[in-house]
Amino acid sequence: MIQYYLWLAARSLRRNPVLTVLMVAAIALGIGAAMTALTVLRAMSGNPMAHREDRVYRPQLDNWSPNNAADQYGNPPNLMTYQDSMALYRAQRATRQAAMFPNVVPVEPENPEVRPFQATVLYTHGDFFPMFDVPFAFGGGWDRRADDDNARVVVLGKALNDRLFGGEDSVGRRVRMDGEDYTVAGVLRDWDPQPKFYEISSGAFNDVEEMFMPFGIGIEKERTSSNNNNCWSDPGPGYQNWLASECIWMAFWVELPGRAEAARYKDFLDGYVQEQKRAGRFPRPLNNRLSSVSEWLSERRVVSQDAQTQTWLAFAFLLVCLINTVGLLLAKFMARASEIGLRRAVGASRRQIFAQFLIESGAVGVAGAAAGLLLTWLGLLGLRALYGDGAIGQMAVLDTGMVGITVAAAIAASLLAGLLPTWQACRITPALQLKSN
Repeated sequence: MIQYYLWLAARSLRRNPVLTVLMVAAIALGIGAAMTALTVLRAMSGNPMAHREDRVYRPQLDNWSPNNAADQYGNPPNLMTYQDSMALYRAQRATRQAAMFPNVVPVEPENPEVRPFQATVLYTHGDFFPMFDVPFAFGGGWDRRADDDNARVVVLGKALNDRLFGGEDSVGRRVRMDGEDYTVAGVLRDWDPQPKFYEISSGAFNDVEEMFMPFGIGIEKERTSSNNNNCWSDPGPGYQNWLASECIWMAFWVELPGRAEAARYKDFLDGYVQEQKRAGRFPRPLNNRLSSVSEWLSERRVVSQDAQTQTWLAFAFLLVCLINTVGLLLAKFMARASEIGLRRAVGASRRQIFAQFLIESGAVGVAGAAAGLLLTWLGLLGLRALYGDGAIGQMAVLDTGMVGITVAAAIAASLLAGLLPTWQACRITPALQLKSN
């Protein structure tokens, strides 16, 4: 019976090709706009550490001005001072802990044909790599002794290793940077968490740094963050005054075994701040945080209000398209009133009429799904062309999951649009139609 209904649907849709094209186009345009916006929003809303949601946390300490909160929402600062980062790191109260800040260093390739260039670096502790499950193609990170000794080691990103060593296993080889030789400890595989949760002060969707070095080297060379360096009081002249100041410029993350240990670590943070208050620091009321990655991304409003608004507008456009499709289907089905009356008169039940026309609506949805998928792909292709290798361009990718969502949404939308016209078709009185003919 379903095969017969499909044959009837195909015959009906071919009978009026202009109306059929209009219905398919309405579904496709709405689906294309909604799915393009949803794809980008879904990528922006991702959590690269969802599998370690109960283990990786971002501590925050409110050392800000006694007269003003760090932001309009009353949150503690999103970064930390050097002295607080080091105090928490040295306390070793977590399974793993890492402070970090970004900068740039001059690279001097051993190949004389390659000109020196600047590369981005993240100064951090060796716990960074296992804490965030950073994947390695060759070698690995460095240990605690290398952190303590400011060992001249470096972990290269895949792109930088390709540039310097042609993608070969470069572990143990030397790279000259900033006037010194560094030994390659490891080379990453492709790793580009989006959002870049661990260091979002420069942009949540920026590229991962090109290399990683021990934290102490950055301090030894008197570097500051290349992104945000914020102060509420004058730190005074010189780098040592900068390190001892209330200026925030470092990210700090910890790994803990679970929620219970996280609660104990939060108590440790409160105790640390109370101790610092007695020493004359932290003039604001106690306002410490220990956020999981998802909580951290939510607090920092990584997904902008504009992106959410655009998605809602796209789905509103889809609703308008559905309303138009309802009108077109209603006109089409009502024009076939005599056909419906004849089928009812020869014994077709309302249930059979309902099934026939709902399948016809589904056929419109299948065609709309195909066209909507094409429009979604073209929309994302346009975003990649517009933004290039930028964050939005990288997120504009239609994965398998979104393909399934697009097809299901198109078919569901067409069936939803067909419910009212189909119900109206089922209410047609056979006697009146036969009499009028």
